[in-house]
Amino acid sequence: MNKDPYTNHADVSTNKKTAGQAADQHAHDEDDGHDHDAVNAEDSEHQSWMNYLPAIASFLLLIAGIIADYQVTNFHRLDFFQEYFRFAYYLIPYLLIGGPVLKKAYRSVFRRDFFNEFMLMSIATLGAFYIKEYPEGVAVMLFYQIGELFQDAAVQRAKRSIKALLDIRPDEVSVLRNGKPEKVNPSEVSLGETIQIKPGEKIALDGDLLSEKASFNTAALTGESKPDNKYKGEPVLAGMINLNTLTEVKVTALFKDSKLSKILELVQDATAKKAKTQLFISRFARRYTPVMVFLAIAITAVPYFFVEQYVFNDWLYRALVFLVISCPCALVVSIPLGYFGGIGLASRNGILFKGSNYLDVMTGIDTVVMDKTGTLTKGVFKVQYVEPSNIEKDTLLRLTAALETHSTHPIAKAVVDYAAMKELPHAENVEEIAGHGLKGTVEGKQVLAGNLKLLSKFTIAFDEKIRNITDTIVVTAVDGKYAGYITIADEIKADALDAINALHGLGIKTVMLSGDKQAVVDAVAKTLGIDAAYGDLLPEGKVEKVQALRNEGRKIAFVGDGVNDAPVVALADAGIAMGGLGSDATIETADIVIQNDQPYKIFSAIRIGKLTKKIVWQNITLAFAVKVVVLILGAGGLATLWEAVFADVGVALLAILNAVRIQKIKL
Repeated sequence: MNKDPYTNHADVSTNKKTAGQAADQHAHDEDDGHDHDAVNAEDSEHQSWMNYLPAIASFLLLIAGIIADYQVTNFHRLDFFQEYFRFAYYLIPYLLIGGPVLKKAYRSVFRRDFFNEFMLMSIATLGAFYIKEYPEGVAVMLFYQIGELFQDAAVQRAKRSIKALLDIRPDEVSVLRNGKPEKVNPSEVSLGETIQIKPGEKIALDGDLLSEKASFNTAALTGESKPDNKYKGEPVLAGMINLNTLTEVKVTALFKDSKLSKILELVQDATAKKAKTQLFISRFARRYTPVMVFLAIAITAVPYFFVEQYVFNDWLYRALVFLVISCPCALVVSIPLGYFGGIGLASRNGILFKGSNYLDVMTGIDTVVMDKTGTLTKGVFKVQYVEPSNIEKDTLLRLTAALETHSTHPIAKAVVDYAAMKELPHAENVEEIAGHGLKGTVEGKQVLAGNLKLLSKFTIAFDEKIRNITDTIVVTAVDGKYAGYITIADEIKADALDAINALHGLGIKTVMLSGDKQAVVDAVAKTLGIDAAYGDLLPEGKVEKVQALRNEGRKIAFVGDGVNDAPVVALADAGIAMGGLGSDATIETADIVIQNDQPYKIFSAIRIGKLTKKIVWQNITLAFAVKVVVLILGAGGLATLWEAVFADVGVALLAILNAVRIQKIKL
């Protein structure tokens, strides 16, 4: 059973490779266009009952043949069911169920691929016919093909969560052209065009909301069932479902560039990055299969020189049993299927792994390092207080807000939003000073706005008492003199405390890093029970802290926005982006993307990794234990082809069912 769940099913029958090679094939056809429609069409092809007809017919014929054999052996009532007639009878179910396998084995010979499961099954079953063990030859082929059918069903089940993502892409969209709605394919819509979404319809393209207000179901993207209210000018994403009124959206990204398309590519590409366990099994299978073939030959030939009453057929039978048992189906199928199931379970819960290797990485994490803003706190800042110094309050607010319009930071946005009712002057020569703030010219005045480090950098004196303010503050200097500050408050996310407690329950150390001042960081850390918290950090300071943890031998997952913290994400063993739908760069940078803003998903990601690895190793242990025992029994003549069938197909089926089990787990 060599069908890798990552393999395009259309290619399986015509281009089978060795067991190890099959385990290395990618999850989808790698073309330049990432033809998701083709993949969607492939995934939608369910096995019809017609696929089972050859197996059903062969099974019935086999049972009838065994009954006839029993009658001949015990009652001699069916004398005709012997010799050539018996051979011809069993040949019918054998060719019916085994014809495709024989055909693939024949083709593999011309490709000089002699060590694959088709050759193993063909040699074993033809050998059984040679020594007139017809029922066993048919049974081996029959149960092998039944295993294939079960495997295909398991693969389809593992793909369902990803298929659900593919299904959320609308096939058509209403675009306003010449004042009238026109139904077109989403790929035909240009940037800047306006699309209409009726209640209950899915958004086909990313854009900005033109309507005053709308409510959307974002569950397909984030796993969050709570409706998300959007207001005019705010971004909306493909895959969201309009819940109430007719809504208009201005398109800001082409169909192929939408966040949804990027996410789909990410999920499908995930299977290309394989875990170490998968890579080991692939290398193992390439060497294991030819070794088993030569051992089977040795079992047949070597006893000739040492056994006095050597009977060729007896030793050939032992070799055939050995060959059937040796097929590495359970390993090369169930292991990648287990990882595929883990990726599917994660995506169904709003967590995108960029490869099964990161599922393994998460099992070894002992330290989770988190950014504060946007990860543990909502990042929705609001101005609390404006305190001027030797300047009018309105002037302080206008000058600061004018400069902050040139920043995308949530704190800057809070200041600008608070000053929205005022007519802001234009800021010129604006320069961003990383980790400090902004510098520019406003109404002919040199203005600085940022944190306290900014004033220290320019040696501007200020009231030292403001260092004791626990809220986030923006300090402003005008023409080289301290001009006052604005306090801003953030809010801790609802599930942040549960996330920290869950991580502590796994024995994982939690660390918080922030560019915010230490007093604010300490307050958040105390509320959540975080083990260590460091504030007043520049980007390079965060790198130093993470490097110090790595020097202690810790396995680190860093959780942040995936953009500003790119150096830290690259340094960590696993980089996790929080709220990945908000940024293209987030999806590109992180190893794991949490599609909503829930910190508890960090714990979920680790748990999924551990569950996946547990199931994979259960399968490895089961397959090796059973095969070793039955191989020894088979070589010693104590196991028949019936036991061999169980050791091969039976164990493979058990492993597949165990791997599929991960799909049913509820987090």
